[in-house]
Amino acid sequence: MGRALGSVRARAAAGATVVVALALVAAGTAVLLVLRGHLQNQAGLQAEVAARDVAGQIATGTPYGKLDLPDGEDRPVVVTRDDGRVLAVGEDVRAVDGKPVGKGAGGSGPGRSADDEDGDGGRGLRPGEIDDDVDIRDGSADVDGNVAGYRFAAVEAKDSRGAQATVRAGSALAPEEDTVASVRDAMLIGLPLLLVVVAGVTWLVTRRALRPVEGIRGEMAAITASTDLSRRVPVPSSRDEIGRLARTTNETLAALELSVERQRRFVADASHELRSPIASLRTQLEVAVAHPELLDVPGAVVDTVRLQRLAADLLLLARLDAGERPADTRVELAAMVREETSQRVADRVPVRIGELAGGEVAGSRGQLARVLGNLLDNAQRHADGSVRVAVVREGEELALRVEDDGPGVPESERERIFERFVRLDDARARDDGGAGLGLAIARDVAVRHGGSLAVRTGSVFELRLPVAG
Repeated sequence: MGRALGSVRARAAAGATVVVALALVAAGTAVLLVLRGHLQNQAGLQAEVAARDVAGQIATGTPYGKLDLPDGEDRPVVVTRDDGRVLAVGEDVRAVDGKPVGKGAGGSGPGRSADDEDGDGGRGLRPGEIDDDVDIRDGSADVDGNVAGYRFAAVEAKDSRGAQATVRAGSALAPEEDTVASVRDAMLIGLPLLLVVVAGVTWLVTRRALRPVEGIRGEMAAITASTDLSRRVPVPSSRDEIGRLARTTNETLAALELSVERQRRFVADASHELRSPIASLRTQLEVAVAHPELLDVPGAVVDTVRLQRLAADLLLLARLDAGERPADTRVELAAMVREETSQRVADRVPVRIGELAGGEVAGSRGQLARVLGNLLDNAQRHADGSVRVAVVREGEELALRVEDDGPGVPESERERIFERFVRLDDARARDDGGAGLGLAIARDVAVRHGGSLAVRTGSVFELRLPVAG
């Protein structure tokens, strides 16, 4: 069990670590993408500012040779005409996107002067205007022999004479790449450390949470080894699932203890009840072997019948305890009462029939007839001179009542008499007092038919059953 708990802790720690790792990887990836996009946008904005600054100089009439261009390494700038001829280039800028950009390079023919422009090109710009649109794209530049990546912004402008020029300024991407790489490296270093902390904390928390479970397991093992069902597992003070598990376990142990104790009493009482008729019958048979003329045949028959009834009662109780369900048939209680009472010709006290209301109940006729017989037998033992049976309907229930004119059951004993092998003192005084199983069997059958059996007054026993359908 310890290994099982250990595996639970390990699985919980591993599961939490995997979930956190996936969440951190997803979050880290999103952060890097957002950071990269922000830095790239910032680089594009810087390139656009540089390009518009140079375009502003061109629009105000500054000669190309006197343009104030940014430092070539950080902000490479190239000013070209429509035919690709380079009009101006930043310091140490040798090539852009692999194309040489030395001053005067790139033209396919002789360059045109500003006087050659017709003033209608460049998106309809007028002399001295700068185009509002900007073209942002990534590229590379060779600055003093060092080739690196840049984000370029291209802006068109017309000088004061109407000549079209395109200013292309770049912003280095190396700082952005270095920043992203630094953040990525920090995440790669911190992620394993964070996962170790998560795994450790989850392990400790799970271990503490499962500690009551180990206590419950240990106590259950001790109960199993000692067979002492009076012991109970420890109940934690928390009102969580483990606390409910402990309380449910104790309730189960209490029910099991009660069931085992009831079974022990049942076995002991059954052994005691069986011993008397068997011993009496054996004595009579032994006497008959030695002195046949002394054989008490009626007494032997009585003991045999008593033993047979006791064995039948024990067998029925065993079937009821095993969960045997009654047959799903319809039983007319009034007809059953008439039939069963008509067969009781040897009763000490005649049975009078009272009201017999019509109605059917669902269940086993044999078992319900057994209940009626046990109630009548009990009434016969205690009646002075009258036994009465009736069936009445009350709402959706039928009530079968058996009443005698005997002294009645004391209020303090009205539940105890339904326990197995329980007989009141006056019943024990009679020779035909029975084994104390009749009422116990009757109540078990009533409960399994969805009804109840109780003493309503001192000498009235009432069986209530739901009406079928």
